[in-house]
Amino acid sequence: MTVSPFDHPLLSALLGDEEAARHFSVEADIDAMLAFERALAEAEAECCVISNNAATAIGSALALFRPDTARLRAGVARDGVVVPELVRQIKAAVGEPHNAFVHFGATSQDVIDSSLVLRLSGAVDHIGLLLSENIVRLAGLEQDFGGRAQMAMTRMQPAIPITVGGRIASWRAPLERHQLRLNEQCARLLVVQFGGAAGTLDRLGDKAAPVRAALAAKLGLGDAAQWHSQRDALPDFAGWLSLVTGSLGKFGQDIALMAQGGMDIKLSAGGGSSAMPHKQNPVKAEALVALARFNATQLAGMHQALVHEQERSGAAWTLEWLILPQMVVATAGALRLAAELAGQIESLGH
Repeated sequence: MTVSPFDHPLLSALLGDEEAARHFSVEADIDAMLAFERALAEAEAECCVISNNAATAIGSALALFRPDTARLRAGVARDGVVVPELVRQIKAAVGEPHNAFVHFGATSQDVIDSSLVLRLSGAVDHIGLLLSENIVRLAGLEQDFGGRAQMAMTRMQPAIPITVGGRIASWRAPLERHQLRLNEQCARLLVVQFGGAAGTLDRLGDKAAPVRAALAAKLGLGDAAQWHSQRDALPDFAGWLSLVTGSLGKFGQDIALMAQGGMDIKLSAGGGSSAMPHKQNPVKAEALVALARFNATQLAGMHQALVHEQERSGAAWTLEWLILPQMVVATAGALRLAAELAGQIESLGH
């Protein structure tokens, strides 16, 4: 049983995206958390915080380590986060005397937030490719049909004749701007989280900054001061996701309206009806509108999650977990649908 349409065995075929969803699987999360612990041990050994022997023992244990997920689940129910139980299991795998240096100087939030960013990095790469595909497909439509004529519609009423190219530009140009926005955002979004118990890295002393920089480099992330309670990069990214799906929703709405008249567009395929065999419903276009509205609704929750009390919030943090993965998958799903819909346009204008 599932409560999310994005991993529903039926609805996900329309609304979901398997590649984006993969980055939010339990396997991907555990792999990213273990990558953090391995990189942390290596960075601390390089900076002479722990011994090379300890780092080697931790790395060797992690190479073979497979957690007991039933115990992890029980740990989340007890502790609110998975890391305390995960660290207990890693320490047992490492054994004496080096288990004392597992997770040294870090806190649960460092592991969970860095895991999220690592997985977002892969999701962003995937979304970026889908975004580029949509721009190319729309440019192709503009090349094929851009010189044709169609009637402009303002406030849902016929206005004056325009070219098809003008309407396609209103679909394509925002996506090109979103590409630029994403490149600018990644520098703030894809950074390591490492602050220790209360954000001060107190256990590392004057080695704190060098360890954090080495950790970031090993994970392929940017180096940044801890952001435990400074969450603005995540709602900023969520806003970008909503902008993308909003622009795609405009594309879908336009296609649905054009298909309603049947004059200015010819589609190669549509959705069938159980009662009216003659119909070809604009299913993909409708889904784009729904996904745009979904992300716009979720965005308010991400702004609510900005309110982290003092140095760490359990409530606001949990709210992010509920919302952000679905927004990412919704955006990837919308981009997939939009590319497919553009590919089904056989003719535009006259």
